[in-house]
Amino acid sequence: HYDPKSAQAVRETEQEADQYEDMLGTYLVKLGRADLNAADSRETAKLLHIIGDFERISDHAVNLVESAEEIRNKGLSFSVHAKQELAVLTAAVGEVMDLALDAFLQNDPALAAKVEPLEQVVDTLKEQLRNRHILRLQKGECTIELGFVWSDLLTSLERVADHCSNIAVSVIEIDRDGFDTHGYLDNLKRDGDPHFAAMVEQYRGKYMLPV
Repeated sequence: HYDPKSAQAVRETEQEADQYEDMLGTYLVKLGRADLNAADSRETAKLLHIIGDFERISDHAVNLVESAEEIRNKGLSFSVHAKQELAVLTAAVGEVMDLALDAFLQNDPALAAKVEPLEQVVDTLKEQLRNRHILRLQKGECTIELGFVWSDLLTSLERVADHCSNIAVSVIEIDRDGFDTHGYLDNLKRDGDPHFAAMVEQYRGKYMLPV
């Protein structure tokens, strides 16, 4: 649903996000040099990580706008099946964004724990959509030009989910009095946590692609 006013609003808001990240980052770095207690030091570290992820999400929003403009300017159009598939992915990314933001605002590790299982599903959806596009291309149902835009859209959406995962893990790790994002995620996947696996399956059922 491309709209020039909405596109401009995204660009203006992204510029504001850049400015806020610069200001907040400068302040937090100065704050980190002060004599803080352990809890305040953890909070400062968490915020430094998180503001960068929020800013990167705004960058990807602009990337999505640019893809929408390319589709409009070139008169391109996705097939009905492609639009249905993309609707599933965007719905999943929308939920992962809401979860990550709420977890941050409420400082809620339990809510943050719901993000990574859904991010895993987003990763799977991205690959499925990429593979389905290749099949349509082989059948002559899609063009190379549309394929480039399709790939850009999938990449931008998947990276938004990645940054949501970073935000959620920051909330969890600070609550656990640690800060090892990669270590936390590696352990989560390697140990085969049954609760994590159950949430992944729940999200897979919710965000199934049309046959």
